[in-house]
Amino acid sequence: MDQLRRIWLARPETDEAEIDEIRGVMQSGYLTQGPKVAEFEGLVAGRVGVGRAFATTSATTALHLTLAALGIGPGDEVLVPDFTFPATANVVVQQGAVPVLVDIDLATFAINVDDLARKVTSSTRAVIPVHPFGLPADMDPIMEVAERHGLTVVEDAACALGAEYRGRPVGSIGLAGCFSFHPRKSITTGEGGMIATSDEALAERIALLRSHGGVRHGGRFTFEDAGFNYRMSDILAAVGVAQMRKLDAMLRVRRAIAALYARALEGISGVRTPTCPEGSTHTYQSYVVMLDRAINRDAVIAQLASAGIETTLGTYALHAQPFFARAYRLSPGDVPNSYRAFESSLALPLHTGITSVQVDEVVEALKAAVRS
Repeated sequence: MDQLRRIWLARPETDEAEIDEIRGVMQSGYLTQGPKVAEFEGLVAGRVGVGRAFATTSATTALHLTLAALGIGPGDEVLVPDFTFPATANVVVQQGAVPVLVDIDLATFAINVDDLARKVTSSTRAVIPVHPFGLPADMDPIMEVAERHGLTVVEDAACALGAEYRGRPVGSIGLAGCFSFHPRKSITTGEGGMIATSDEALAERIALLRSHGGVRHGGRFTFEDAGFNYRMSDILAAVGVAQMRKLDAMLRVRRAIAALYARALEGISGVRTPTCPEGSTHTYQSYVVMLDRAINRDAVIAQLASAGIETTLGTYALHAQPFFARAYRLSPGDVPNSYRAFESSLALPLHTGITSVQVDEVVEALKAAVRS
């Protein structure tokens, strides 16, 4: 193993099960979207508790396809948490709409409902709450705001397959939920995404737009709309099918490792561990701590890297990124809690292959780094 990265931030868990599934697809000769995609969609729909699921090329295209199917476009505003990966807001921009950046609660990194309510206008069409790092956002008050103003809720559940909010799977609470299968997520297909919904009208639009806007009649297509090619291949879906069988076991390991971190980090000055409110379950797609303002997070990342430990920032404050700052006339700090999290959040190594000895090594290295 590369000695500069002997404790990796994230590593997917794969074995012969994925290879066997891929072999079966290769032998079938059916490589594009086909029966294995349908099987994978059925497994995810069943787990999330929705009527329909649609595999896509990524969570980004899942979100984009959903907004396109909803008819979000120029003149519309969509409320998006500022502390998120840019894809959450990029898809709004790609539809010609305006992403309105909402602050977060520092305790959970999730969208702040009071700020959300303040930023609703007559142009607001939808809300995209993010379940940060696998922790469910506080969906009940979000849904109340949305219902009061007639807004559609699309959950960015990229990190959260397998998480629950008050007994309900995330991705099933809004009109639709979008998941990611990037290698850092709960399960992986390499790249890939999924839309989950129980709304039949939305499902029909998604089905149409996902495949070029075409409807098959008598062996040929009639193209009813200007759609996309956002289809997943059966090869990637085969990996997803094998991964779904392991989901619960992998989540148990992730939660156990998170518990080890919580105990080991208890009482370390300057480091705040993640919280999980009562009634929620966390996937721990990432284990993200907050450092005190006096601690230089980037210097900590560099010091841990020199010890062979890979870490990174939590995620991005969109308003402080050049595109969003330029397009919407924003300056760093205009969304204060998000900016604080952007400057001081730190993702520690967490994956199913990490050992308790390695957790202790990470914690000891972090202690040294925050004291230096």
